Amino acid sequence: MNTINESERSILESERGDISRRKSTQYLMPVKLETYSTEEEDYNIYPFCPLGDNKIFNGYAGLAQYIMEQREVLIDGYAGIFWDDVVTGLTDFFRNAGLTINISKTSDFFKSADEIEKLVKPFLGADDSVWGSKCTFELSNLYNQELLEIQPKPGYDINIVIGCGAALVNWDAPVIYVDLPKNELQFRMRAGSITNLGCESPSEPTSMYKRFYFVDWVLLNNHKKSILERIKVIADGQWGDDINWMYKEALVEGLSKISQSVIRVRPWFEPGAWGGQWIKDRINNLNKDVINYAWSFELIVPENGLVFESEGYLLEVSFDFLMFSNQAKVLGKHAPVFGDEFPIRFDFLDTFDGGNLSIQVHPRLKYIQEVFGENITQDETYYILDCKEDAKVYLGFQENIDAAEFRSALETSQAQSKEVQIEEFVQCHPAKKHDLFLIPNGTVHSSGKDNLVLEISATPYIFTFKMYDWLRLDLEGKPRPINIAHAFNNLDFERKGDRVQQELISKQYVLEEGADWQIVHLPTHADHFYDVHRLEFAGSMAVNTDNCCHVMMLVEGSSVMVKTSDGSSQVFAYAETFVIPAATSNYELINMGEGKAKVIKAFLK
Repeated sequence: MNTINESERSILESERGDISRRKSTQYLMPVKLETYSTEEEDYNIYPFCPLGDNKIFNGYAGLAQYIMEQREVLIDGYAGIFWDDVVTGLTDFFRNAGLTINISKTSDFFKSADEIEKLVKPFLGADDSVWGSKCTFELSNLYNQELLEIQPKPGYDINIVIGCGAALVNWDAPVIYVDLPKNELQFRMRAGSITNLGCESPSEPTSMYKRFYFVDWVLLNNHKKSILERIKVIADGQWGDDINWMYKEALVEGLSKISQSVIRVRPWFEPGAWGGQWIKDRINNLNKDVINYAWSFELIVPENGLVFESEGYLLEVSFDFLMFSNQAKVLGKHAPVFGDEFPIRFDFLDTFDGGNLSIQVHPRLKYIQEVFGENITQDETYYILDCKEDAKVYLGFQENIDAAEFRSALETSQAQSKEVQIEEFVQCHPAKKHDLFLIPNGTVHSSGKDNLVLEISATPYIFTFKMYDWLRLDLEGKPRPINIAHAFNNLDFERKGDRVQQELISKQYVLEEGADWQIVHLPTHADHFYDVHRLEFAGSMAVNTDNCCHVMMLVEGSSVMVKTSDGSSQVFAYAETFVIPAATSNYELINMGEGKAKVIKAFLK
């Protein structure tokens, strides 16, 4: 069982409350767990892959000792790192050892803020838009040529280049890479304690996020991939004045292990204007002193990380490390199609005792490719994990829909804060536990209140065009963005009337069955590139991957054990997401609770 002692909790409370450095109600992941096991019976917010003893090291002292042995190092890393903390943590040990240090900071070599603004502007869209398009230049374009020409200074015991892009410097020296989870980056962003690359000061969080998503993250992810073979040490920078680190060999070993057994990312949770109480009431170790939780990022891999453990010490790296090096093992026969992009996401939308989601639509494939530079679009489904008796889902248009009348009603509502009678235009369907609603791109939809939706979707996750948001404000008291023009460029007005019942509500049927098990097929829409099965069994069930990745969740029952072909086993609790890589080949699901277990399996067609 993963537990946090009182001193750690005190530290976490202190970090959470330090709004000068991070703005969030969420606890910082502990540096070390006092007790730790992969045999969890409750939902675990800090899942990890154990590496064995002496694989993860704590503190700047050991890292400084490694650097002293090398004499010349490049300390690269992700946006949002508190680089001054890293410098301070290391140089104290160098000075105590009587060594002279020459440190060059990459931030001193950025082009001027004005030059960088001109470079990135074409990728940021309109000022009042929350979207841009993916950047197409390289990280080196943000820096002056002098960065690439830095040489070690003779006469110094230690020479270091530190900061984002340090490995652009062409030294024959080991690279230390300091990673940072995307959730912590955003908490720092919201506090204004970090900036976008090359900016002199932080800006409004929405603008910063747009710049991160469409420019900084794209550049840094490509850079990380390009220097992968040169990295010798990986460090986790989420604690600021403390650090956990490991040698690259240990990471490679861990990635190889999970790419042939089971993967579970670290989930993270966010409140929202429509958020509910299901997550707050049912998932332990989360901060309960929040108004609600709207989302759980269960498996949105552009933002989730992988956690490794050694002797209780935790170290988190971004999911793309796995995809850069092990994509064929993870995706199997679909790797040539998707490359290092993991194509399926799972997340929770919690409206229990909350509100309706906005009436919305997602972009068609050609639109998201041409306008936003994405490769795949946001084709979704709503799996009803739990709901109250009167819960509803808004999906598809009424038979008599008039596009011009609908648009006029929406624009009048936006201009005059006038309520729209949505059900005059959009169908409303009763929601029942285990229903699957199909939302291919271009489909008008929304979850009503009192649902816990497991959203099974293609990976893109920020391209939601809101048309009507029930006249409410966000948690900061500001209007939420409405995107009527984008929406009407993408809405399919033929998804209406009886066609909605026929095509957009999955007709479930038993595909295979045995003495105490069955496979239920929940067919998806023709536009979805993934399909969904539900495995139902009283005892156990053997499954083959057929060289295909399976994304799974226990949706009924208390816990299930997964035994994989490599001989390892792991227990997953109700509502935990886990991934079976294609290379696992075959695995067994064992019901650990009373009654029948039901496990959702999403996979590529």
